[in-house]
Amino acid sequence: MSRFLGIDYGDSRIGLALSDPMKIIGKPFKTLDNKKNDILNELRLIVQKNEVIRFVVGYPINMKGENTPQTKKVDDFIIFLEKNFDLPISKIDERLSSVSAINSLIIQGVKTGHNKSKIDDTSAAIILQEFLDQKA
Repeated sequence: MSRFLGIDYGDSRIGLALSDPMKIIGKPFKTLDNKKNDILNELRLIVQKNEVIRFVVGYPINMKGENTPQTKKVDDFIIFLEKNFDLPISKIDERLSSVSAINSLIIQGVKTGHNKSKIDDTSAAIILQEFLDQKA
């Protein structure tokens, strides 16, 4: 029943998505408040409760394929994960994942203006699904 955890890291919020146990489909799970939550304990509980065996982290690069200021922050977050968890970590190019998430939510009739956490966990699901599709 193990799963993969997709992560869309942001300064304010961290969007999370979980794969199904067969690791075919990724779906939005929840969004953590990166300024208020105890991220380490939250992630430990999620990993334990959902039998997470791999992190799939969205990796921010610009449209030219170059690093951005956010790339350094995600690199630091990946180091944080490596220090605190004994799980493999895969990085996935997250270009346009937020745009895709917004478009997907609009199609579903979800208002995106005040629903930033929904964008973040949907973006994490898009990142995770891209990884799952590559593995298929």
